[in-house]
Amino acid sequence: MTNIPKRFLALDVFRGMTICLMIVVNTPGNGATSFSPLNHAHWNGFTPTDLVFPSFLFAVGNAMSFVMSKWNTLKQSEVLWKIFKRTAIIFLLGYLMYWFPFVKMTADNQIMAAPFSNTRVFGVLQRIALCYGIAALMVYYLKPKMALIISIVFLFLYWLLLYMFGDPAAPLSLEGNAVLRLDRWLIGEKHMYHGDGIAFDPEGLLSTLPAIANVIGGFVAGKFIQQKGNSYEGLSVLLLSGAVLLFLGYAWDLSFPINKKLWTSSFVLYTVGLDCIILAVIIYITQFKNKTNWTYFFEVFGRNPLFIYLLSELVAILLYFFKAGPDISLFKWIYINIFSHLGAYTGSLAFAISFMLFCWLVGYLLDKRKIYVRV
Repeated sequence: MTNIPKRFLALDVFRGMTICLMIVVNTPGNGATSFSPLNHAHWNGFTPTDLVFPSFLFAVGNAMSFVMSKWNTLKQSEVLWKIFKRTAIIFLLGYLMYWFPFVKMTADNQIMAAPFSNTRVFGVLQRIALCYGIAALMVYYLKPKMALIISIVFLFLYWLLLYMFGDPAAPLSLEGNAVLRLDRWLIGEKHMYHGDGIAFDPEGLLSTLPAIANVIGGFVAGKFIQQKGNSYEGLSVLLLSGAVLLFLGYAWDLSFPINKKLWTSSFVLYTVGLDCIILAVIIYITQFKNKTNWTYFFEVFGRNPLFIYLLSELVAILLYFFKAGPDISLFKWIYINIFSHLGAYTGSLAFAISFMLFCWLVGYLLDKRKIYVRV
């Protein structure tokens, strides 16, 4: 039987796989020629790419279950300070990432300050921050069973809110959903994501409510692994729980479609179910079969996940910002002159994999020097 560090290995691998795939799907050489599994579902539906972000939230909850014993030795004020400080830092990093590099290029190639008035407020790191902060308070003050019950209530409450405050004719549409309406009223369209053709943020404030359940799901799975994960019976329960959640997600999809951009409740059940199954498989391979010669590549990502993710985003932003010629970014120039010769789709994927390997190399150098960036 294995001990707690082995279970941390499984978590590092799971988290590392998530970051690895996140970088690949976020940085294709040419978004128009990405293979379909590497694109998000346009609206309702599901692709492998749609699993990446909820898996990161699941990993956040999983990691949280391992630090609870440390929290129990601290004063309440110390724990609250840790939670609120980490929440604020991650949120601020996410906001600054969207503002970076704080300047923009005008049509006549002049550099001017990028105004706050056009900066996106919510986003990936902001959602991670809010979900972490709320879930951490729930698991600190409540028993795991009660935190799980409240998370389920959140899922049903979100379902109700979308139908109550969305467009009566099309409450789950891109233009008529309540997530868009709240963000538009709260922060305004200039502070929202515009990648879907209109001002709509897939990480909007209201859809953060069901996403908290992804973190709580990871926390409950982590607690269970610590208690029963060293037995085949425990592993079977984890696999069976994942299968049940998949079934429930499919069933709920009939009336509340699986939709990543709205982060519907059926999407939560479906992704938590998949994550339970994937984590169980990793534990089986690394813990029960003791096959770990393949894990280090993903451990590098898993040991510095936040830093490597931020690095990937900031480098990509800079490659888009700097020009290699008139009306051509350095990012696009590299793709056209190097990777496009492999073919439109293969070249786009090759660019993404090369970019991911660059980020891995930075993580590898940090790991060799035992440098782990924590917030």
